[in-house]
Amino acid sequence: MSKVPSITLNNGLRMPQLGFGVWQVPDSEAAKAVSTALEAGYRSIDTAAVYDNEGGTGRAVTASGIPREELFVTTKLWNDSQGYDKALRAFDASLERLGLDYVDLYLIHWPMPSKGLYTDTYRAFEKLLAEGRAKAIGVCNFPAEHLERLIDASSAVPAVNQIELHPQLQQRELREIHARHGVTTEAWSPLGQGKGLLEAPTVIAVARKHERTPAQVVLRWHLQLGHVVIPKSVTPSRIRENIDVFDFELDADDLAAFAALDEGKRLGPDPATFDYV
Repeated sequence: MSKVPSITLNNGLRMPQLGFGVWQVPDSEAAKAVSTALEAGYRSIDTAAVYDNEGGTGRAVTASGIPREELFVTTKLWNDSQGYDKALRAFDASLERLGLDYVDLYLIHWPMPSKGLYTDTYRAFEKLLAEGRAKAIGVCNFPAEHLERLIDASSAVPAVNQIELHPQLQQRELREIHARHGVTTEAWSPLGQGKGLLEAPTVIAVARKHERTPAQVVLRWHLQLGHVVIPKSVTPSRIRENIDVFDFELDADDLAAFAALDEGKRLGPDPATFDYV
């Protein structure tokens, strides 16, 4: 039984607040990693077409024996499939690779503003939502300008915007816009990348105070701010460690210390200019 709490998206669908990401996990290892996560109590799995591991992810979901309605599966449309018709075909291909009848959340991976196709792409997403083949739809990496343009042009407000978010890039203004429109904030790279964040003196001090690991207190920070988080690991002990964050709380002093870590430091590409296909 999973101990992860759920949040309610803007269309009423419930989504686990902590999930398991499989970015950079080879397809040959994805089934094992996802199986380990499911055994540890994760019920939300986040993949993408470009990760090239939808097959392994789907095999683990099917083999788990967990009722499909108890799982929450997210995948994403890659940049070369933007546009109405191409997006519909790409969704069918993802669903086939996953071996599923539907996904719980389907996301546009990047806005690609230079191409100007994301509103047409999202119309295809609205069709998938109406058909019930995607239970919720949303976006990734959308800055405020493009998110608000999409909302103005669409009938369904994105349920989620999955963005780079960690204590060194806190994105307060964008999170405020999410709150105003009822968009759930989901963090990718919630622990940063590499050891920089997890070796920061502030993070180490808070971890020692709570007798937890640096990763656990960073994940706890996200959860207390209301973010959805999808940490990834292929190490079984870390997979279990990352979900063991629901029996302690950071206090006001801890939260203030974390707030001071914000450097506006982006580890990934700038979504306003990124147009790689």
